[in-house]
Amino acid sequence: MDPFAKLPEGCISEILSFTSALDSLRSTVVSKDFKNAAESNHVWTKFMPLDYQEIISTSVSPVKYASIKDLYFNLSHSPILINGGKMSFCLDKRNGKKCFMIGAKDLLISWKGCWDFTSHANSRFSEVAELRSIGWIHIQGKIKTRMLSENTTYAAYLVFWLGKMDGLRSAATVIRFVNYREKDNTRKEQFESRETGKIARKRRDGWIEIEMGKFYNSNGDNGEVEAWLIEINSPYGKSGLIVEGIEFRPV
Repeated sequence: MDPFAKLPEGCISEILSFTSALDSLRSTVVSKDFKNAAESNHVWTKFMPLDYQEIISTSVSPVKYASIKDLYFNLSHSPILINGGKMSFCLDKRNGKKCFMIGAKDLLISWKGCWDFTSHANSRFSEVAELRSIGWIHIQGKIKTRMLSENTTYAAYLVFWLGKMDGLRSAATVIRFVNYREKDNTRKEQFESRETGKIARKRRDGWIEIEMGKFYNSNGDNGEVEAWLIEINSPYGKSGLIVEGIEFRPV
């Protein structure tokens, strides 16, 4: 006899909503009632960010989905472009945490005269930044902390491509957490981390990334996180460097 047969489906759904997406999927083998409950929108809405509807409403293309579970897996496998195509959004498929990438066009890049903005067949964005002449590389991306998932450790990554990996073997980076004081509209630096010797590695999407540092986002207050790539060894040997963006994702 099925020990869960007497439990109402709504009760099972409520129980599953306090677990995780992975646990919910595993529960489908327990019984038919669990399988039905694990497919419900009530369960999968609990796994989504609270502001997911607001975020997908800014998508440059309509976001179509048959159920909230369907939306969860779509967003965890295929990023959508938001904010006029300047940023992408997806979910960490492990836990539903929010991931954002700031496109190259919206980054602060020093010596912009040394760069061209052009299309790239493998980029999610309409334009990437391509280094066309030798120059020191100084790139910054920033994001408001309230956009990120709360009580979560994040890392920032420069996402790029370079024909010869030796030209971008390691980097010096800075992560800076800045809070805004509303009373006098001033900035107060709360946290800064400087690191060197970061190693670049290949990504599953074919690009290369280098970690710029980690930080903990507590309650998403009125602040920003700034990620800087301030120096990459010598400016030589980087011909063909293409920057797609800076990604902020949970670790």
